[in-house]
Amino acid sequence: MLLKGKTALVTGASRGIGKEIARRFMEEGAVVWGLSTKPSEGAKELAELAAKSGTAYHELVADIGNPESVIPVVTAALAEAGGFSVLVNNAGITRDGLSFRMKLADWEDVLRINLTGTFLVSQIVSSDMIRKRAGSIVNLSSIVGLHGQGGQVNYAASKAGLVGYTKALAKETAGRGVRVNAIAPGYIETEMTGAIPEEARKAWLDSIPMKRPGTVREVADCAVFLASDLSAYITAQVLGVDGGMGA
Repeated sequence: MLLKGKTALVTGASRGIGKEIARRFMEEGAVVWGLSTKPSEGAKELAELAAKSGTAYHELVADIGNPESVIPVVTAALAEAGGFSVLVNNAGITRDGLSFRMKLADWEDVLRINLTGTFLVSQIVSSDMIRKRAGSIVNLSSIVGLHGQGGQVNYAASKAGLVGYTKALAKETAGRGVRVNAIAPGYIETEMTGAIPEEARKAWLDSIPMKRPGTVREVADCAVFLASDLSAYITAQVLGVDGGMGA
């Protein structure tokens, strides 16, 4: 029970990596608040798991990239929860395309959700953590943000931005007992990667030294580590969960 007594806010919690992080956090004893853009079946599953685990799951609905939508929702949840000891910024979207053909709206939507959304939520939650002189923030970046990927200039830029944001915020908050780290997943089996054409999938797998995709459980376990006291002296770091792709 590595997270017993902790309260966590996880964005993008209705599916994929975010859903698995919420599930693992509750298995480790945390009360979880999950933020999604709309009500989902995933939230029902997590609430049922919470009941079995003896903890609690609370669903929040807001457009994370819209200040008028997300700020009041997160502010109210923070007050009701009595503060969050852990924040996981996982919400993200893709709008892939070659840069010279990319629509401005596709560029702006990805930056708004993936990067600005993280800023908006973190600004609220980190301010409370700083006052309490305790907390852990985990940002979900990507191997694409570290090494780039053709056809994903908007996504790569947003995830690279998260790396810089993580390191800068960590320096601002470290003296107040708040840690900020990032996870950079490689090729992980999710609904999002399941839509990749077979030829591209094979190329990805060939580039992984471990010769297999990762699982959402493996990313979630890393999030548990960074959220727990096992990582008490770790901040401003980017942990790759990529099977060696970043080597």
